[in-house]
Amino acid sequence: MRNRNVVLFLIFSLLLTVTVFAREDRLNNTGATPAAEGKVISDNDRNGNTNVEVQVKHMASPDALTPPKTSYVVWIQSRGKDPEPLGVLRVNHDLEGSLKATTPYKDFEIFITAEDNPKSDMPSGMTILKGTVERH
Repeated sequence: MRNRNVVLFLIFSLLLTVTVFAREDRLNNTGATPAAEGKVISDNDRNGNTNVEVQVKHMASPDALTPPKTSYVVWIQSRGKDPEPLGVLRVNHDLEGSLKATTPYKDFEIFITAEDNPKSDMPSGMTILKGTVERH
């Protein structure tokens, strides 16, 4: 019984630690696809970088948009810098998707665009969701 209590205490402590350091920010819908919802969960790694996990739901397939697109791309933009692609967001048949990545930035804008080319250097498509991450 004592070992069980110790294990439960350790698990609770770990979960509490993760929630203290992780931050969740909502992504705002721009109206381009009204049902789309998203959030970004961020935390710092031991090297001082920011781990980012983008989670979306109710995202239409990019080829169902008007005009049709081929992919969704997640972008970050630090103050005074050009947007940088974080990665391609894949959407499954349940209209959900996620992307995990790491960035050296602490404070940045994050947004998802529908693109014709998933390897674009700059956003050219319509913005679906956007938000701000601030980790001090």
